[in-house]
Amino acid sequence: MIRPLCFFVFAGLANLVRADVTLAPLFTDHAVLQRDKAIPVWGRADAGEAIAVQFAGQTRHTKTTSDGRWIVLLDALPANLQGTELVVTGKNTLTIRDLVVGEVWLCSGQSNMEFTVEARTGTWQAKTRAANAAAEVAAAKFPLIRHVRIDQQVADHPVDIVKTSGWELASPQTVGGFTAVGYFFARDLFQKLNVPIGLVHASWGGTPVESWMSPAAFASNPAFGAALERWQQNIAAYPVARAAYDSSLATWTAAEAKARADAATASAKQKPKVDGQKQYAAWLAKNPRPRAPRGPGDPWTPMGLFNGMINPLLPYALRGAIWYQGESNADRASEYRDLFSAMIVSWRAHFGQGDFPFYWVNLANYKNGGDKTGQTYAFLREAQTQTLALPNTGQALAIDIGNPDDIHPANKQDVGRRLALLAKGRIHGATVDDTGPTFASATREGPALRVRFTHANGLIAHDKPVQSLEIAGVDRKFFPAKAKIERDTILVAAPEVKEPVAVRYAWRNAPEANLFNGAGLPAVPFRSDTW
Repeated sequence: MIRPLCFFVFAGLANLVRADVTLAPLFTDHAVLQRDKAIPVWGRADAGEAIAVQFAGQTRHTKTTSDGRWIVLLDALPANLQGTELVVTGKNTLTIRDLVVGEVWLCSGQSNMEFTVEARTGTWQAKTRAANAAAEVAAAKFPLIRHVRIDQQVADHPVDIVKTSGWELASPQTVGGFTAVGYFFARDLFQKLNVPIGLVHASWGGTPVESWMSPAAFASNPAFGAALERWQQNIAAYPVARAAYDSSLATWTAAEAKARADAATASAKQKPKVDGQKQYAAWLAKNPRPRAPRGPGDPWTPMGLFNGMINPLLPYALRGAIWYQGESNADRASEYRDLFSAMIVSWRAHFGQGDFPFYWVNLANYKNGGDKTGQTYAFLREAQTQTLALPNTGQALAIDIGNPDDIHPANKQDVGRRLALLAKGRIHGATVDDTGPTFASATREGPALRVRFTHANGLIAHDKPVQSLEIAGVDRKFFPAKAKIERDTILVAAPEVKEPVAVRYAWRNAPEANLFNGAGLPAVPFRSDTW
């Protein structure tokens, strides 16, 4: 039978319009699903399409809404180490293989969370890697530790779709690309629990907390308008700033090419007194590449990373989240507690799984060379500590394991271990100390102050007397102080201060912090004043 041409045109259009059933970004081969919680599974298809989901003996049916969305809720399951297929059927069928059930942790923040086990060519981490990286990579034979990296994207409005790396099993071939903090956290936890551990890695180096906040978080407090206003002023100034940058970059590029050529010439002459590479390095040190201004689409866009990288993950079932961020907010620490708290509250609300555990890293010791006060990190650490007022939160101290000269310390193993201590003790019932000595009070005893702590069993100063202590009188002038450890307290005094009223410990960007409890965990930096 001869059919009219219009039949084939309409048939072709129908095939183009038809949308195959799809799954949300995290549902790919080798995924880890959260145990002991209802498991949301969702995606898209044609409007009104019937959808069936089969997994681990369960079958759920639903129909898509008018905009093509669908979601089902599977019953909670115990841990399962054996890979199982997830089958989703609509007008087409999707089969996702080797899904396991265990613990799922969202890993987020800025560069110290983005920092991978091995160096990454062509990135800011081209020359840096975790401590003992070669041995760590060779030993990474943990197929039940799995990692999925969320592609970096900024969005003006919450989006549903984001690209991912796909779930990867920890092996010598893959682990180099895992978040180092997340991997060492997962490895420590796996060795305790022996269940699959899934790491959902969504981070972006050099970003402030505002980028990770949701629109709802910003709407929760009128004071947050100041951060939005700053950004709007930045956007307004961007065209002029961009033009100035383009001009300065062109000048710098020409000068850099000449410096490179001069260095090559010097090296070619092979004169012992002239080292071309050192000559070029010295030029770069004095003439850094101009920094582009922040503008539209920049990762500093308030809400931009929540919209682009966290919203597409909602409402994937999680055990909790680990977070390493704060460096980019250090010069605005007074805002951080409220912003960070609002972010945590909103993430929990968006995921719809109650007050799930949220653990973070209290910033490591780092000089922060551009900081003339030498204390911006101290105030940021304080804001992080104050955020512990939220329920089901915890922080891992890194004040003793950083690198004063490098914002990206290589010792990510201890960071991961200390985060895992929180999870093991607070979720999984292990009898462990998970927090270092924490300031409780300071009371006057003659010319000294008696400082009391919680979590201070076995209080000890490593290697030398307690360092980085200061006390002040009513004149608010601080002087270096010495301390005597007496059981789980310290008695602090300084000859210059006869009537002390305030004490501080480790209140610098990169202090020598050597006060620990018997579990080997460092004391939380503190101040008793509010000056």
